[in-house]
Amino acid sequence: MFEVLGIRFCAITPEADQLVETLGLGLGFPCVSKPLKAGDPDSLQGGMFPAGKSWIEVWPEGEGMPPGIMLQVEVDDADAVAEHARAQGLNPQGPMLAHGERIYSLLAPGGLAMTFQSKVGVEASSD
Repeated sequence: MFEVLGIRFCAITPEADQLVETLGLGLGFPCVSKPLKAGDPDSLQGGMFPAGKSWIEVWPEGEGMPPGIMLQVEVDDADAVAEHARAQGLNPQGPMLAHGERIYSLLAPGGLAMTFQSKVGVEASSD
């Protein structure tokens, strides 16, 4: 079987700067990553806010990142989750390798964009 290790709430929005400011400055949540816009060192581009083993991500919309909300679930074995999902009639897409993770995606009921991923090299099963 597999284990859920954490979740990530990801908001991709044209209001990313304002949302980062609200979470960071307004609410005082610590921001561990604050990438900067190219050529403008004073402006925020997004942010990541830790929440135990989970976190909140905020990014601006852009190429390959349409606006929306995404639930990302970190698991110990993304291949096992994909295999289980397929056995239940779901159609996860992937895997895609990015940021040191093996990532699958699917569209859940209600239109919720969702991914599940595990660290590369951690999975117990193989392709």
